[in-house]
Amino acid sequence: MPTAATPPFTTRPELAGTFGMVSSTHYLASAAAMAELEAGGTAIDAAVAAGFTLQVVEPHLNGPGGDMTLLYAKDDAVPVVLCGQGPAPTAATPAAMTERGLDRVPGSGTAAAAIPGSTVAWLTLLRDHGTRSLDDVLKYAIHYATTGFPILPNIANTVAKVAELFAGQWAGSAAHYLPGGTPVTAGGFLTNPTQADTYRRLLGAAPTGATREQAIDAALHAWSSGFVAEAIDAFCAAEQADGLGGRYPGLLTAEDLAGFRPGYETAATVDFHGWTVAKSAGWGQGPVLLQQLRLLDGLDPVRDPPGSAGWVHSITEAAKLAFADRDAWYGDPAPDLPAVPLEQLLSVEYAVARRGLIGDTASLELRPGSPDGRQPRLPTWVAQQGVPAGGTTGEPTVSRTGETKGDTCHVSVVDRFGTMVAATPSGGWLQSSPLIPELGFPLGTRLQMTTLEPGLPTTLTPGRRPRTTLSSSLAVHTDGRRLAFGTPGGDQQDQWQVGFFLNHVLGGLNLQQAIDAPSFHSTHFPSSFYPREAFPGQLIVEDRLGEPVIAELKRRGHLVVRSGPWSLGRMSAVSLEPRSAGAVLRAGANPRGMQGYAVGR
Repeated sequence: MPTAATPPFTTRPELAGTFGMVSSTHYLASAAAMAELEAGGTAIDAAVAAGFTLQVVEPHLNGPGGDMTLLYAKDDAVPVVLCGQGPAPTAATPAAMTERGLDRVPGSGTAAAAIPGSTVAWLTLLRDHGTRSLDDVLKYAIHYATTGFPILPNIANTVAKVAELFAGQWAGSAAHYLPGGTPVTAGGFLTNPTQADTYRRLLGAAPTGATREQAIDAALHAWSSGFVAEAIDAFCAAEQADGLGGRYPGLLTAEDLAGFRPGYETAATVDFHGWTVAKSAGWGQGPVLLQQLRLLDGLDPVRDPPGSAGWVHSITEAAKLAFADRDAWYGDPAPDLPAVPLEQLLSVEYAVARRGLIGDTASLELRPGSPDGRQPRLPTWVAQQGVPAGGTTGEPTVSRTGETKGDTCHVSVVDRFGTMVAATPSGGWLQSSPLIPELGFPLGTRLQMTTLEPGLPTTLTPGRRPRTTLSSSLAVHTDGRRLAFGTPGGDQQDQWQVGFFLNHVLGGLNLQQAIDAPSFHSTHFPSSFYPREAFPGQLIVEDRLGEPVIAELKRRGHLVVRSGPWSLGRMSAVSLEPRSAGAVLRAGANPRGMQGYAVGR
């Protein structure tokens, strides 16, 4: 445990104030959100402003055609989930993939697109719970798309890796990202006037004299049943190169967009040391964090301090068990399948039984449990896993060569009224699918997380949501404290978040210390994304853990792979602590990648 004499190292201070706090994966999004708070908006308004800004300034990580998982809590502190994950289109069947010459859902191209959900979710949240106008929250995204935003190295690197694909097959993407035939470079500025015009057309859909809510409804209609849906329908009806060597029409139609609306849902929760931790339900990855906390209820920070070999070993072994259950049981409900046994998976009794499987050495087996006595069924590809050399980040694979990985972004906000938001938008990356010339953005490829194998929780089925890895978190303590947090990272999202949460709650580290602490994750279980690699026993660590800890982990049987000192995780977090004179608000942000920032006062 840290002491006053030896405080944990931090790259920056934890922010503290009483007005509002924002933390996101891009400083421009954090600034836009803070501007909305300063203008009198709430955390809802601020999060929406940040969300639309992220669609512009992190086009390699998310876009208007992507998806999102979001949790919010208002002054009653009851967390609510807003699902911005669209389902599979009506035509999306295994047979449709076979007809296109595919033996799996591809990692890129229009056939892998679920119904876009993030933009309609942002609009829905603003209409139902915001206070500011659509013009207010969209002006930042429109400004950066029109006048330009800085090209950070990760954007330039992504474009460089797919430049040949763009030049040879995706003409719309090439026109935007290869000006003059040359990939955009870091340090310059990039505009997207077509995407800015799409936002302006959403604003222009409102009739004269419309109320705030009517204007947002008009924008929703323009997206789902108007010009956006029409452009997506026409684009998908035509044959498009998938970036993998194939060329065929997509599956999305205007009817699919018209029939989808994001929904509010009750959060799945568990109690942990006075905290009630909330996640999305078992249609997505969210409950895997809750299962890990159940398994780690007896973790002792005095015996095994944060960053010690015992601490890392226990967390890693719990992750292996929880993610095995994810692969066997999680998925969107379907009429022909039993429901996800979430109540049993999150029960204390089940966790106690499973906890006994955690030993002193690293497990090399994938061991899903049997809630209610039901026998687990894993996809065939799980049984085919070997132990390939090397490592994997667990991110969605796109492009023919597989050189490029998609990723995600995050924003967390808290305001002086006690409202909190944690949102993880993703998909619709510049490298995922050809840019739609009339709209200025591509579609997402979230269906790649489904399987064509019948009868499984993740089988591709029309109207069924793919089991997303997008996984925001909210937590509420019995004493009134609240916490909102999240990170990009695919399969790693709920491993890095567990590490952060335990560092903070059990280890006594403040938000920034908990984010800056050396990170780690397991690649023991199969990735959610093609080629679904698994590396039994493999543990990826930041080498700041130190030689003695790494040596002990190896002695315990972990196949340790060093990932560099600052390489794992992009956590964002905000908190609220009640007091008689008004709540104290705090924030921390990830220094890795040098673009995530917290801001507040």
